[in-house]
Amino acid sequence: MIIIADKVIELKVGDTAPNFCLPDKDNKEVCLKDFKGKYAIVYFYPMDNTPGCTTEAIGFTGILPELQKLNAEVIGISPDSPESHAKFIEKKNLKVTLLSDLDKKVLKSYGKWGKNTFRGKEYMGVTRSTFLINPDGKIAHIWPKVSVKGHPEEVQKTLKELEN
Repeated sequence: MIIIADKVIELKVGDTAPNFCLPDKDNKEVCLKDFKGKYAIVYFYPMDNTPGCTTEAIGFTGILPELQKLNAEVIGISPDSPESHAKFIEKKNLKVTLLSDLDKKVLKSYGKWGKNTFRGKEYMGVTRSTFLINPDGKIAHIWPKVSVKGHPEEVQKTLKELEN
């Protein structure tokens, strides 16, 4: 969801994905437009080195070669720093691209920063979600609230269906 002049805009399949440029683990700027001509699997996650986020990142890393054969790249975005991403990638031997959204502008532009509930308590944070963006920059599929177990494989299955 995007809020402009107090109006909430929900992103939907077929919309042009909001462009972004964010630093990676080496502070090198990576932009969504860099993936034009490929599918971009953009997943938003709360924090490096937590159980769910680790499971998700390892899951995407494990099937990355198969995803790349389907002309797709995986981009994880969280409000963690590039330094945190570098440690997370090294510690868990991750192969996916992790980007740092310290000011949460991209999270907000995709409607994935806001009130969440965990174990009955409300907090401000990231809504774990994934967007599949097609080679033309349009949103092809959205997983608005993700359970990490089996999610990378679900994304892979959807990608295969779109390619057929």
